[in-house]
Order: sequence, then C-alpha cells, then structure tokens
Amino acid sequence: MAEQGNGASEDQSPQLNVLAQYIKDFSFENPNAPQSIGPQEQGPNIGIQVNVNARQVTEIEFEVELVLEGSALAKETTLFKFELRYAGIFRLRNIPAQELQPVVMIECPRLLFPFARQVVADAVRNGGFPPLFIDPIDFMALYRQRLAEMQPASSIPS
Repeated sequence: MAEQGNGASEDQSPQLNVLAQYIKDFSFENPNAPQSIGPQEQGPNIGIQVNVNARQVTEIEFEVELVLEGSALAKETTLFKFELRYAGIFRLRNIPAQELQPVVMIECPRLLFPFARQVVADAVRNGGFPPLFIDPIDFMALYRQRLAEMQPASSIPS
C-alpha cells in the first residue's frame, strides 16, 4: 500500500462501481390478445436486437444504456413486441485511457444484462406467455462488430 504524509493510503487499482441502474423506457405490446395467448401449433419465431449506448456524465462517471428490442411471431401474427432501455450509472477510476471505452461498452452492459433480462422475462410472462429468457449476449463481439462498422468501407488506396 502506498502511504501518504497523513497516514492515509490511496488505492490506485482500477475500479468499476455501479452507482445506479434503472429502466429509462419500456414498452410491451400484446396486440392480438386474447387470441394470441392461446395454444399455438408451433413455437413462435422470436427476433431480438441488442444495442449499447454510452455517454459521459462527469469526468469519471458514465451512463450506459442497454437497448433490447424483440418480437414474437406465429405465422404472420404478432404475439408480442417489446422495447427496453435499461441503463446504469458507472463510476470508473484508475482505468487506463486506452481501456476506458472497452470497459464502458463491454463490462458495463455485461453487468446490466441480467437485470434487463429479468424485466423482459417478467413482462412477457405478465403478458400471458411463458417467460422469455434471452440467451447471454457476447458484448465483446458486439463491441468488435460496432468498431468494424465504424471503419472506412474500403482501405484500398486510389
């Protein structure tokens, strides 16, 4: 431990603290109830989209937003649709500048995901369907995909 003149120690290890987490926006639609909640001939076609947004709130605090959108279709009938914006405020200290963006875009949403997953599962269940437990998300792959999309389309010199 590093000692300072007043006898207090200063921790220089990287720190990631969750200060708050909350639902920013949530919508669940069950447009064809009560017909849609009856037995189905086959399992529904479920589609889910995931996105992560982040913004710096203070010098060391970031708001990270996990966006989950999904729907379930049986043949051409919409069973349900949802959109969830689940966010958290994170305090990051002693993290090297080159590692800050990956921590914000990978580790922070990884911490939020189980809670967002539960919100969706409960809403789907409360809508009259079996709970929808979204499979774990590879936020590192999502981050790499986003970086690749931001690269120039062609690096071929003209």
